[in-house]
Order: sequence, then structure tokens, then C-alpha cells
Amino acid sequence: MATQIKFGTSGWRAVVAEEFTFENVRRAVHGISRYVVSQKSKSPKVIVGRDPRFLGETFVAMAAEILSGYQVTPLVIAEAAPTPAISYAVTQAKADGAINFTASHNPPEYNGIKFSTPDGAPALPETTKAIEAEIAAYDQGLRSQRPVSTGPGSQAIDPRRMYLSRLREIVDLDVIKKAGLKVAFDPLWGAARGYSDTLLHEAGVEVATVHDYRDVLFGGHAPEPDDHLLDDLRQKMRDIGAGIGIATDGDADRFGIVDQDGTFVQPNYIVALLFDYLVESRGWKNGVGKSVATTNLINALAQKHKIQLYETPVGFKYIGELIKEDKIVIGGEESAGLSIRKHVPEKDGVLAGLLCCEMVARRGASLGTQLEKIFAEVGSFYPLRENFRLTPEVQAKFTEKLRRDPTEFSGSKVASVVRTDGLKLLLADGSWVCYRLSGTEPVVRVYSEARSREGLQKLSAAAKAWIFD
Repeated sequence: MATQIKFGTSGWRAVVAEEFTFENVRRAVHGISRYVVSQKSKSPKVIVGRDPRFLGETFVAMAAEILSGYQVTPLVIAEAAPTPAISYAVTQAKADGAINFTASHNPPEYNGIKFSTPDGAPALPETTKAIEAEIAAYDQGLRSQRPVSTGPGSQAIDPRRMYLSRLREIVDLDVIKKAGLKVAFDPLWGAARGYSDTLLHEAGVEVATVHDYRDVLFGGHAPEPDDHLLDDLRQKMRDIGAGIGIATDGDADRFGIVDQDGTFVQPNYIVALLFDYLVESRGWKNGVGKSVATTNLINALAQKHKIQLYETPVGFKYIGELIKEDKIVIGGEESAGLSIRKHVPEKDGVLAGLLCCEMVARRGASLGTQLEKIFAEVGSFYPLRENFRLTPEVQAKFTEKLRRDPTEFSGSKVASVVRTDGLKLLLADGSWVCYRLSGTEPVVRVYSEARSREGLQKLSAAAKAWIFD
């Protein structure tokens, strides 16, 4: 029986040679091709790109051939390209979408397919359901009706120049240069190689890069710009006396930021700092977007700036919708995804790092110092995310428990219950906990936030106990 291909929050991902096979990739691309044709666009064209993972070029060539058979012109990107650059290219080329072979920050044995719609945004659930239905239709005997292979030939497209040009419009590179800020950059062997560092170097900023070559094994670990994987970046910062370290994941849609003293600044804080900075430096006041699992420091800043707050389910596509409607200055998630007003409705790790450089340069203060200042103005916030594996018995019992509305938690009164995504309990003292069951594995993700470090320790212990008691 054929594997069921399901597109989750960020497309379909699977282990290469297990579920991510040539046959299954063909099925997925046939489904996408059929979906594109069903939209009845005149002379449809779809961008085909990839990150630097194993067999990426082969998958791109295969997808281009299948698209062509459906009379859809494939616009092929030769080199690995950041997801946000592909997203921007969709809008600039007026394409009918993009097929991006990427597994983002997943371990090296994974690959994936992400589909973007004509607005450059990640496909919303109604689109991915339609694609899944087209895959099923293709599976049901329609394979014999092979599309004609004499379709339009592939055309080459290079998103790099247009995307970097767009970033030059957004980021004040002169401010970074004038401040004499030195920057260290770690693309983690991924798609942002030759993007962030090239832009800074061309602007006259001193920048040094680590992991600047293709390695389909990403150094033997997931290409995730997380604290424990950025020691080489910290060493490079020390070598050149850098004021900031910026990193991106495998497809450059996520960011990791290291402060001048080597401290990793968690994404929750980066989104909040950049929100505060963009309101101050750009004068934008139209709103702010965050997922339900992201820090309430953003809520406090929205109140301070008198700006409307939008709280979304987890998944950047929901933030992307707010960006498309120009409702927000910035939108972000605690999982290291953000984008800003009048930019792509997609996570952009390259932009995040460059804006952090601009913010440090203009304010003349480290990220830690800036965060302390914000804490002094609106109070302190200490967020945490933990994952817990569940046995089938515990999962069944806990799933039932999530349907109830508790009135007390961790010795505090529950002030309100939010069900935007999972179960979020806001407590009377301003702390909160949010539970989300994974859709793909027996895991519950627990997000907690307290107003002090001690409070966080207590809340985290209570959050765990609530699962297993």
C-alpha cells in the first residue's frame, strides 16, 4: 500500500530512502502539478528550488520534468537557495507557486517538500488538503494516463540578486558599517551560504563565516541554529572581536543569535526586541503578531506602544496571512521564525540576523543590555519550552484531561483558558503554561512562562507533574 503523504505545518518531511523515496516524491509532485493545473491559470509556471541536502539536484530535475508534462513551465533554481528567497522570487516572477525540496532544521537523513502559493506564503491547510486529494486521485489508477512529455522546457531563475536587493532596501547597512560592528556568521552548511555574509561584506562590514561549504550531513547533526550547536560561531566571534553572531538553519528560514559575550539570546526575546526596535526606528504602529506559544513580553510591549496584538495558532502560515494583509509591524514565533511588514509572508532567518545587526549598531548596546532595559520598563518574562514523550496510556489519559478547563494550577487561580492552539492556562500572577500534542509523534510540547527565574522553575515542575499525575 502506498505511503500516505501528508503536508503538515511546513510541508511533507520524511527520512530519505524510507518514506522519502523517488516513487513517493513523484507522487507528491504529480499531486502538486494536478493542483496547479486545477487553478486554471493561463500559462502556469512553478519555481523549483532546494536546500543543500542529499539528492536535492536530482529531486529538482525530477520535479521539473513532471511539471513540464502537465504543461506547467518549471522555473529552476540551480543552486541551494534560502526558503525566504524562493518565497520572494514567487512574487517577483508572478509564479503560480514554488516546490521547495527542504527539511529545514530536521536532521540530515530527512528531506521534504514545501509548497508555496502564488503570494509566496506557505500553503494553508485548504491548499495542502487539496494537494493530498490530488495525490490520492493520481494513485487511483490515473498513473496510466501519463501526461504528455512534450511540455514547456525548464527556464533558469536566480532568486539571489532580487532577494539581496530587497534586503538592501529593508536593512540599514550604512548604520552597521558606521558603527564599526564586526559580525560572525554561521549558515550551518545550509542555504544561506553567500547571502548574509556577502551582503554585509559588500556594505563594508567586517564579517567572518564558519561552515561555509556544502556538507549534506551538516556536521553530523541537525542544521538547527540552537545554543548547543553554535560553539564554532562563538569561537569565530572571539577570533575577530565580533559584537554579534548570527546563524541560520538548513533552509535559512530560522535564526539563531549570539550576543557579544557569547550568550545565546532565545528567539522569544529576539522577536520582542525587534518589535520594540522597529516601532522606534521605522515608526510603524499597525500591529504585532505572535503564536499562542510565544512570550507575553510581546503583549506587554504592545500595551506600552499602544499597538494591537494578534495571537495565532502555531504555524507561520497564520502570521503570513497577517503580513499579507499589512496588519502587523512584525510577526514571530518562539521557534525562531519571523518576518516583517511589506516583506515575504514566510519565515526569514537571513533578515532576522541582519536586523539584529542593525539594532545593535544603531542602539550602541548589546542585546543583553537592551533586554534589561525593556525588562525595567515593562517587567521581566522568562519563557521555556520542553518536550515530554508519552506512553499510549498516559497519552490517552492526558488527551482526555486537555478537554477540561482547570480552575487552579500550580497553586494559582487560572485567570483564563485559551484554546487558540492546544490548551493555554493564564494564571492570576501573570505566568502561563500551554500544552500542545504533536500530530506526528507521542509527544506533548509544553510552553511555560513566569515573571521570575524562581517562578519558572516552580511552574515547569508543576507543568510536568500535571501531565503525569
